[in-house]
Amino acid sequence: MRVSGLGLSAALLSVVFLLLAGCSSDGSKERRWYPNGKPRSEDWHSPVSTLMKYDANHDGTITRAELESGLKAEFDVADKDHTGCLDADEVRAINEERTKSDEAAASPLIDWKNKGCIDFDEYATTARSLFEQLDRDGNGKLTPNELRPARRKNQPQGEQRSNGGGY
Repeated sequence: MRVSGLGLSAALLSVVFLLLAGCSSDGSKERRWYPNGKPRSEDWHSPVSTLMKYDANHDGTITRAELESGLKAEFDVADKDHTGCLDADEVRAINEERTKSDEAAASPLIDWKNKGCIDFDEYATTARSLFEQLDRDGNGKLTPNELRPARRKNQPQGEQRSNGGGY
């Protein structure tokens, strides 16, 4: 039995058509591509919202004193056995909570002093570093302008400001 070129082409075209039909969607579901699996939660915490919880008097400005006081209170609650150093179980609980609430934006606690526990300075490092980065005038206060700087008109979202930084 011999198949003609036209018959073979028709058979191939039918197979391709069936494959494409199987890949089609009814359009009722929004489809997105997520390279790392499930879509991220849109309820993530920005670095600013991370610091805003330390605004004790809710005036929109965070002082270094408010930051330190809030960090110390959090650390004291986490330090269940009141040793001044968080043990592996305490650190694990904090890191799991941070990952659960902030997903990929979470900053885990790390024993960078290699003492076998996390002391207050290690606990406070991320928040302190973020505070220093945002405190552009170095006055020890994060004002609403520093927390949410206005973007100049016609400045693309990813463009750096020309304030002397960069490479």
